Amino acid sequence: MGANTGYSLKELLAEAWEIRRAFFPPQVEFVTPFRTLAVSSTGEKCALNCSHCGGYYLRGMATLEEALQHNKQKITSFLVSGGYNLQGGVPHFAQWEKIVKLSCRGALNMHTGLVTEEQARKLSQVADVVSFDFIVDNQTIEEVYGLSASGQDFIDSLQALCRYTKVVPHLCLGLKGGQMQGEFKALEKLKQEKVEAICFIVFRPTPGTLFESCAPPSLEEVGSFLAKARIMFPALPLYLGCMRPGGRYRNTLDQLALQAGINKIVQPVPAARRLAADLGLIAIKGEECCSL
Repeated sequence: MGANTGYSLKELLAEAWEIRRAFFPPQVEFVTPFRTLAVSSTGEKCALNCSHCGGYYLRGMATLEEALQHNKQKITSFLVSGGYNLQGGVPHFAQWEKIVKLSCRGALNMHTGLVTEEQARKLSQVADVVSFDFIVDNQTIEEVYGLSASGQDFIDSLQALCRYTKVVPHLCLGLKGGQMQGEFKALEKLKQEKVEAICFIVFRPTPGTLFESCAPPSLEEVGSFLAKARIMFPALPLYLGCMRPGGRYRNTLDQLALQAGINKIVQPVPAARRLAADLGLIAIKGEECCSL
């Protein structure tokens, strides 16, 4: 049974589970990332004001100044993100000296956006890993980010980053206002690249954004996609990241992700923990950002 076939969700999950059992030990990592501090190098500023985010998630992040003053011993790593500039990159280099200092205090997971070859090389001096939002659908790029960039620009950036450091591409399912468009093509492109893992996140309607009234993609679509990803990447670690809808949707999604052979889930619901035990999986506790 191949990833492109029209099999039912139940059949896809069954195949994905058998592949997981063949390539991985019977364990799953459940992550509660309390040792990783989320930091924005741009504060609350974002030049793009993207349709799905609108800068909303930057407000809950520490500034670089606050991160450098942080003295809690439990913090051992930092997710360094920020708002985009008009070129689709996160302008970390405007705060480079502070980022270098921060790298001396813990591991850095750098969220970069689009980069040049030289920027990718320089980022490798501080990054333990790069989390890279990977999108190849031109219409999604235009409608969500308002960028004139193309899917090829994202491919070029990913390839540049991979030449210098560990990269975990992030695929947001339903990024185009809850519609699945281009995600499977992104998976096919990733087959040609050398990545350490793939992290899946799912569009969630966010208050105050252009997409606030949009619904996330259907659970059947997402579950099928995760199963197909496992079938396409039998030996590659696959993660379900922190950004996904809550409530009943999350309760079902987390269980589908386990059945689809996902290796790591951030902040899983209690039902997923119980299902893992029923599936014979040993739960391992993670305490840092899933990409680290």
